[in-house]
Amino acid sequence: MRGRMTGLLALVLVLLAGCTSGGSDTAGGRITLRFQSLAWQQQSVEANKELVKEWNASHPDVRVEYVQGSWDSVHDQLLTSFEGGEAPDIIHDASDDLADFAYGDYLADLRGVLSARLKADIPQRSWQTATFGGGVYGVPFLQEPRVIVANGKWLKESGVRIPTPERPWSWAEFRSVTRRLSGRGKYGVAWPLKEPVSATLNLSLSAGGELFHRDADGKVTIRFGAADQVVPRTIHDQADTDHSASPTTLGSGGSDTLPGFFGGRYAMVPLGFSYRQQIVQQAPKGFDWQVLPAPAGADGLTQGVSPQTLSIAEDSPHKKEAAEFVDFLLRPKNMVRLALGDWMLPTGTQALKDPALHTAEDGWATGTALAGHLRSAPAQSVRGYPEWKDKVATPAFQEYYSGAIGLGELRGRLVKDGNLVLARYQR
Repeated sequence: MRGRMTGLLALVLVLLAGCTSGGSDTAGGRITLRFQSLAWQQQSVEANKELVKEWNASHPDVRVEYVQGSWDSVHDQLLTSFEGGEAPDIIHDASDDLADFAYGDYLADLRGVLSARLKADIPQRSWQTATFGGGVYGVPFLQEPRVIVANGKWLKESGVRIPTPERPWSWAEFRSVTRRLSGRGKYGVAWPLKEPVSATLNLSLSAGGELFHRDADGKVTIRFGAADQVVPRTIHDQADTDHSASPTTLGSGGSDTLPGFFGGRYAMVPLGFSYRQQIVQQAPKGFDWQVLPAPAGADGLTQGVSPQTLSIAEDSPHKKEAAEFVDFLLRPKNMVRLALGDWMLPTGTQALKDPALHTAEDGWATGTALAGHLRSAPAQSVRGYPEWKDKVATPAFQEYYSGAIGLGELRGRLVKDGNLVLARYQR
């Protein structure tokens, strides 16, 4: 009898464990929410954990459990957890990863649960990055413009005009400057284009390039007009005509370019704003560097971004409490703490006013001046974009930038092959 009771108890415990292995849990009247964070930089992890601790101290009935996730595997990991009914309640991700989850009904539509304060604090252009089919499936809270990190001493000695957000370089002027800074085995710029598609498309918005065009019936087609060609032609000409861009970094990631930058091989490197932390940590003592705005085109300093987001799982039984935690996490002062921890910009208008984000030190003021020019990345709401990017656009841009194919071949592959891919997703 005792053996049968022990076995029964074990079975109950297994079943209970199964019931609580997923998202939220309710025990003894207390709700436990799981918050999966993708913070990875030490300051950012600390900021997130501190905020969770502060929430838990003031909300004894709704405890939040911090779960560490990884950017490297987040899409597949979330898909598996959604399918298995084990998704965390609060999900940290990026807006360009949300479309499939939103259309797949894995994420909650947040329009009815977010506070009026939070909805009003974040500009509509940022909300558009997490809006799919009329619903809002994430709260955009951190964003990262692409900037140019320059060797300050090299620039000053060359006598070139130093651009500012008020007087940026044009793309033509940028090309001219990189020619002037090149020679004797050194290059004016090192483009880290291991993933060339998002960088090219996001910067192309400055020249009015949109590439993806949505018709009245909602269907998207690709067109590669003159405005779409400004940025890719500039990069191609720097690398293959002027030889002012290093050919060896075209297949590299941003971090891979830093040793050569510190070693005086490249005058400038276009990088995401958050790379400043690595530069502060890794630059040789006394290294003179500064942050410049990316070049401007017909549409000024406009560029596309895919903000980091916080979403709530559709299966969470405690959406109201999860939304309250998101609101707490993104209060202006807390949003500033998260932004400083990740070396990025907050989306919130109140947080952007914080003096800590307007100092000249480490280029904060230059980046903050770009916030009003950031728009939704052109492709993130386009179904089929990941396949188009991986199978068509990435190899096409890589071959164009390396000089293996010309502009006509690039256009043909992006448009003809690309529209065939998109058509399969829009039947």
